[in-house]
Amino acid sequence: MRTTVNNVFVLIANPAHPILDAAAVQRATEQLQAGGAAVGAVDWLAPGVACDLPFEPAAEGATPTVSLPGIDAVALSAEGRRKRLLVADMESTIIENEMLDELAEFLGLREHIAAITARAMNGEIDFAGALVERVRLLKGLPVARLDEAAERIRPMAGAATLIATMHKFGGYCALVSGGFTYFTRMIHERLGFDFDAANTLNHDGRTLAGTVQRPILGKEAKLATLERLCTERRLELAQSLSVGDGANDLPMLQAAGLGVAFRAKPTVAAQVAARIDHGDLTALLYLQGYRRRDFAERPNS
Repeated sequence: MRTTVNNVFVLIANPAHPILDAAAVQRATEQLQAGGAAVGAVDWLAPGVACDLPFEPAAEGATPTVSLPGIDAVALSAEGRRKRLLVADMESTIIENEMLDELAEFLGLREHIAAITARAMNGEIDFAGALVERVRLLKGLPVARLDEAAERIRPMAGAATLIATMHKFGGYCALVSGGFTYFTRMIHERLGFDFDAANTLNHDGRTLAGTVQRPILGKEAKLATLERLCTERRLELAQSLSVGDGANDLPMLQAAGLGVAFRAKPTVAAQVAARIDHGDLTALLYLQGYRRRDFAERPNS
């Protein structure tokens, strides 16, 4: 193998199920070699959870594949892995919930609205139109129900540690959601983000009006926010990391230096090179080459 290694496969298991072992690494090595790649020595980032496997493909531009049950395998350039900016989607990414679905439950409409949400996130229908349609169904819902919905929020495993570790190494963390400012502001404070942006629900102080303020924050606005934050912080897009799961995240995932489809909808995962299906959000740290001992460990409070 050549002295200079330009590529690495990052193998990642869920920390709650640390199944990555020497046998799995050997299977990955054999798969790479079967594709004609030269493979270097494994570098463990966290025993049982994550490792780097350096490789060089048989031909420039060719990327062999690795497939291991219960383990994410992501091919990356070995250079410039650590990013200075994180732009994250909120719902089904930083938190487990879809907050519109939570609000719909108070009106007995959860199943109906969740079906629209799923289609919008998979890119089957227009995001802005779907948002307007779903919010219209919330007309008359007491504003107090927003607080009740907020009590149901469950941060995704690894979220707080991801943000704290990015900060530890000088990163800036932005939360950009097609959801609502009422909830992004809470998560901003709770998990320590530096910035948040989302849509604003109109209300009269007592009940929801069934409308949102315009313009609607959709996929174009998410991309524009990524680009603006890079400009403001004098960063190249190559120095940015974005993460999301839905079709409205796709432009920012494709534009960032590292875009990660996190437990993403099928049409999204198919269009993004880096996908995490098994790991938690600390996977984004392993993708950047951080070792477990580098983490600023934080519980999801």
